[in-house]
Amino acid sequence: MEAMGAIRKKSFTSPDGRNELPFAEISVVRIGSHTIGYGVVQPGFRWSKDMGPTVGTPSCPVHHLQLFLTGRFVSRMDDGEEVEFGPMEIGDIPPGHDAWVVGDEAVHVIDFAGHSDAIGMPREHERIVTTLLMTDIVDSTATASRIGDAAWRELLADHNRLVRAQFVRFGGSEVNTTGDGFLATFRNAVGALRCAAAIVEALREPGLEIRAGVHTGEVEIMGSDVGGVAVHATARIMALAEPSTVYASSTAVGLADGSGLAFEERGRREVKGLDRPIEVYRLR
Repeated sequence: MEAMGAIRKKSFTSPDGRNELPFAEISVVRIGSHTIGYGVVQPGFRWSKDMGPTVGTPSCPVHHLQLFLTGRFVSRMDDGEEVEFGPMEIGDIPPGHDAWVVGDEAVHVIDFAGHSDAIGMPREHERIVTTLLMTDIVDSTATASRIGDAAWRELLADHNRLVRAQFVRFGGSEVNTTGDGFLATFRNAVGALRCAAAIVEALREPGLEIRAGVHTGEVEIMGSDVGGVAVHATARIMALAEPSTVYASSTAVGLADGSGLAFEERGRREVKGLDRPIEVYRLR
């Protein structure tokens, strides 16, 4: 029988694994259910420059719980939050960050979060099925020229506020904005379609018209962004829509059966970049 409470001992001088990376070396030991890493990061290191191209994401996708032993180290989140760490300081750093060494002293750090053996490894893109909503202001350039820069900035701020309010109302997650339009994801097609209609209605008061496209498909999760053929298809569907209208793919329309939403057929359309025509509908 195995003795209860047996003491286990490991050493970083004889690690279970070692990973040599540009400007860094990481040793890993596994003890019980824990994986602990010990890293030596050299001056000049920056994650986005030295690891990002290999991993395939614009920021570090690994969560860290780290004790810094020597040197100075900065972590900056994708939203701009930035913290500098020094000797004997502990950092709990979520995924989605850049990081770099400050000064000429190497950083020695212990990572307790259990992901040290994944640091610097190429990442497989996660793929999910989701409903996409894309919007675009009609004739935005002409409107900006007509009313002037100051008035346009104020109008655009109203547009952004009203659109984001509808995302909150209908459970949308904003992915990015192009300046005069948005891309958002939804857990269901009905929510995306109702949100698109609500955006069209909300923008009547400030005198703006948009076109919107809704499509359900598989996307790649790339940090805080999404990619794949489904995103391109949504953009093409949106481009087909007339001012103040919402166009949707047959996939999204089929998922909205029983919702009470009504649609008009707009036929099968050849779309650049896609192998097959898309059957599109106009939301009534």
